[in-house]
Amino acid sequence: MTGGRRRSETSRLAILDAARDLLLEGGYEQLTIDAIAGRAGVGKQTIYRWWGSKGAVVADAALEGGLAQPLTPLPDTGDIETDLRRWLRAWTEHLTTAQGTGLILALTAATADDHTVADVLFERFTQPHEQLLRDRLERARGAGQLASDAPVPTIASVLIGSLLYRVLTRQAPPTVDDADLVVRLVLGGAG
Repeated sequence: MTGGRRRSETSRLAILDAARDLLLEGGYEQLTIDAIAGRAGVGKQTIYRWWGSKGAVVADAALEGGLAQPLTPLPDTGDIETDLRRWLRAWTEHLTTAQGTGLILALTAATADDHTVADVLFERFTQPHEQLLRDRLERARGAGQLASDAPVPTIASVLIGSLLYRVLTRQAPPTVDDADLVVRLVLGGAG
C-alpha cells in the first residue's frame, strides 16, 4: 500500500486474474500493463501504485493466482530412487504443459527484468520447493541411500535445473523418460 490509499481487494484480485489469464493466452512477451488494466477494469495508475513492474504483477499472479504448483512434500516410501522418479515425472509432466511452460518462461523473464521480483519468487516459490527436495534427500542420506558426503544442494539443483534448461531453451521439451534418466545419472554419482 502506497500513497495512503488502501487497496481494493476486488480490484487486486481482478488485476491478478487478468494478468494470469492474459499470461496464459499470449505469454509474457505479449503481456502489457495496458492489457491487464483493460481486462481488470481498472486504470493503469492503479496497477503501478501497487506493483512496480509487469514482472511484479506476474509474480503475484503466479504465487496467488493458482498458476504455481502447490507446495507438496516428496513421497517417502523408503526408496529414494522410486520417490525421486515419481516426483520428477509428475513435475516434468506439469512443466511441459502449456500452462507450466508458459509460467516458467514468464517467471524467468520477470526475474530477469527485476531483481526484487527475483528475490520474492526465490523466497516464496523456489526455495520452499527446493527445500522439500533437499529434506527428502537428507532423509535418504541419513538412511544410507546416498553417500554420507553426497552434496544435497547440488543434487537438488541438478535434478531441477537439467529439466528447466530444456524448457528455457525452447528446444525439445523434457519427457518423463528424461526425468528417469536424470534420476539414474544423479543417484549413480551420489550413491
